Amino acid sequence: MIIKKFVGKTEEEAMEAARKELGSGVVIMNVKEVKPKGFAALFRSKQTEVTVALEEEGDIPKPVRKETAAAEPVNRENPPAAAVTLVADNSQNIEKRLDSLQTLLESRFQQDEAEKQEQTEAAPPVEKQEEEPSEEELERSKFVRLLYNTMLENEVDEKYANQIIEDLEKNKKPNMPFDYILANVYQKMILKFGKADGITAAGKGPKIVLFMGPTGVGKTTTIAKLASDFTMGEKKKVALLTADTYRIAAAEQLRTYANILETPFRVIYTEGDAKQAVQDFHNFDYIFVDTAGHSHKNEEQMENMQKLFDAMKEAGEYQTFLVLSATTKYRDLVRIVSSYKEITDYQLIFTKLDETSTLGNLLNLKLFADVPIAYVTCGQNVPDDIECFNPQKTVKQLLGGKA
Repeated sequence: MIIKKFVGKTEEEAMEAARKELGSGVVIMNVKEVKPKGFAALFRSKQTEVTVALEEEGDIPKPVRKETAAAEPVNRENPPAAAVTLVADNSQNIEKRLDSLQTLLESRFQQDEAEKQEQTEAAPPVEKQEEEPSEEELERSKFVRLLYNTMLENEVDEKYANQIIEDLEKNKKPNMPFDYILANVYQKMILKFGKADGITAAGKGPKIVLFMGPTGVGKTTTIAKLASDFTMGEKKKVALLTADTYRIAAAEQLRTYANILETPFRVIYTEGDAKQAVQDFHNFDYIFVDTAGHSHKNEEQMENMQKLFDAMKEAGEYQTFLVLSATTKYRDLVRIVSSYKEITDYQLIFTKLDETSTLGNLLNLKLFADVPIAYVTCGQNVPDDIECFNPQKTVKQLLGGKA
């Protein structure tokens, strides 16, 4: 695995340099602003440093050496200490990113060892049938087991946890250090999450953005947070529509937010109302549409939503987001995403991350539905408690690190 830093005026510029040198398969490990040093700092602006990782098909990467008259060959099956040291040094970036996750897992490993030692002393000796693995190999296997158990404790579905460990075993190399194991699992999980586009601008006219989801997931508040960010943060023109005529409180809540943001608000009752609203707000950048929250089992309301979506498709360029609560049981989430998948394609928004200590459902739903996660929310404050989904931050928590 190659771990390297790139610096640019923006994160995108640094990532472009990384992809140019290492290819499109790089994964972001860390992003931070760096200040220029010395006298030149007075005349230079801040830059962005991006740490990226790239998994190689070969073994542990060779150390970078200065050219010498005769370079010693590297044994790739049993890499020299210098090569292992290089991986350990490079992995310091990952350790920092995971807030000493390795130390946490090793501590748990020692506790498990003490318990197993007591059981071993009470058990009768077993005759050796074949050559036993080395103590280091046993420790590595138990370290992997701890990673696996940590994922399960964070409610990653056993099926997906097994896939991650199986991927690790396929690429396992002799004398693989703990740091390399941790980095490998970390990178694999980030790649599984992928990246979402989020809300994007339309090529022509306003972008129609529809939000759907069950009742009680915080859909209306989420729309208000995004509308506030686009109007106040990005200075875009946003109109708010609601098709939720079942709950008067929901319409009034969105109307209140619209008044605060000084942006147009309208209730739409029919598909014709929806098309007319798009025409009336043709000079806006975005039109956010709050649909009625209801059970995915209510076939009549699902049919009405399908009609609304069909009308919006005819009216202009659109995107759809399914809003879900991170506190919902996985079995119910599976049923919800399956039923909405019959209506339209969508990206996911997870709410109420502050109300749960386990985030396994985010990975479970991403892999089950094969749809990207665009945003997450972690509170009721508008517009602060929402952010673009950060795979690195979530993976760190799934592996036992702190947020």
